[in-house]
Amino acid sequence: MSNIKYVSTRDKSISFTASQAILQGLSEDGGLFVPTEIPKFDKSLSDFAQMSYQETAYNVMKLFFTDYTEEELMKCINAAYDEKFDTKEIAPLHMADGAYYLELFHGKTIAFKDMALSILPHLMITAARKNNVKEDIVILTATSGDTGKAALAGFAGVEGTKIIVFYPKNGVSEIQERQMVTQTGDNTLVVGIHGNFDQAQTGVKMMFGDENLKKELADGGYRFSSANSINIGRLVPQIVYYVYSYATLLKRGAIKENEPINVTVPTGNFGNILAAFYAKNMGLPIAKLICASNENKVLYDFFESGKYDRNREFRLTSSPSMDILISSNLERLIYFIAGEDDSVNRTLMGALTKDGVYEITDSMKEKLKDFYGNYADEAETAEEIDHIYKESGYIIDPHTAVASKVYRKYKEESGDDKACVIASTASPYKFTRSVMKAIGKDDASKSDIELTDDLHAVSGVDLPSAITEIKSAPVIHDKECEVDKMQAVVKEFLGI
Repeated sequence: MSNIKYVSTRDKSISFTASQAILQGLSEDGGLFVPTEIPKFDKSLSDFAQMSYQETAYNVMKLFFTDYTEEELMKCINAAYDEKFDTKEIAPLHMADGAYYLELFHGKTIAFKDMALSILPHLMITAARKNNVKEDIVILTATSGDTGKAALAGFAGVEGTKIIVFYPKNGVSEIQERQMVTQTGDNTLVVGIHGNFDQAQTGVKMMFGDENLKKELADGGYRFSSANSINIGRLVPQIVYYVYSYATLLKRGAIKENEPINVTVPTGNFGNILAAFYAKNMGLPIAKLICASNENKVLYDFFESGKYDRNREFRLTSSPSMDILISSNLERLIYFIAGEDDSVNRTLMGALTKDGVYEITDSMKEKLKDFYGNYADEAETAEEIDHIYKESGYIIDPHTAVASKVYRKYKEESGDDKACVIASTASPYKFTRSVMKAIGKDDASKSDIELTDDLHAVSGVDLPSAITEIKSAPVIHDKECEVDKMQAVVKEFLGI
């Protein structure tokens, strides 16, 4: 097996091992770490069909994380994918209305971020030991709703770490906010910023690149790392569930070995669909990668025109985790389609920072033909929730509904009826108001949290423990700040 290194998308001469890249999070030049090659599977698809989720995880991750021993990796995997998940399958497939919904919300915080953030703390602490890191690791994260709570749950109480999460104060659902502000753990801080997610993410990236702050941290015995999907330790574990879903279809006899499938992903920061793209390049028979956007359709416009332009109105929607105009992980794809030319990527990302826009060449656009982009507006999203419920009695959240609607648009346009896996990224219990409104059963006199009981009555699905716990949990974090005060808040918390 080749020993894969990780280089910056903006300067290939910056090179690290997997464990070093995971510790670092973001490259010091602002680039993202990418593997020097995308490895090929060393197991057949029928082999995968016989494996548990944990075995699948090992056989995918070992190909990327080549400086972790088998014992280290298995320890991380077994600590992550245990009884924290409410189903032994970890990521079950549910068939409804002719598609397969890959339920990625059975973890502790009922969103797909749990799939990677359950393992990231273990990968990171193992990496710190391997690399003789003496400082405490400060996880600095911006969230559009789900990453924050999943990261908090993963890192809370983990020795040698602190975690600071920034979120847009009025840009997440009531339940998402409640999950974060009730988080226990002396090493945790949650801050609502008076701004949107893109501003929170930009603020975090600026702190990562601030040399003076880095020195102050080091003097205080700290170093930054990231739990956002910009961390390669977040991205690689996401590849696993696409392999597992294909293997599940194979095991069920729904497809034959090597038969291509389509994959549809509701997309904001581009990490989840990029993981599917990596899976395809490893040898998973994925035909079309269907990229679903909400009304913040910067990615749809990019796939249509080859022009990425974030200079537009920012919309708050019922699918807040996708309310993003700067899709950070797209940079990894741009690097790939630029023939791994760091100078091309550096120029394009410089233009994005300076002018908010860049355009790729025709030859780069040609390499995007595996992707199909479309979007669903707010009315279509609500209609899709209602449609799936009426057709099959199955209830989906707004993010999943965006993907489901875009998949149906694709199918109508193309006539392509291959088996399709739709990434179902959050439990409907996280977005009770939107869901109950969509199916015509909303009660305006009740709070989002009170509506969870009504949703339970309608769906017959048990209330997840993530919901029952926050009903009575006290608010611990009530800090708010302006965007330009984020660094001051960090320094205050760390006492530097």
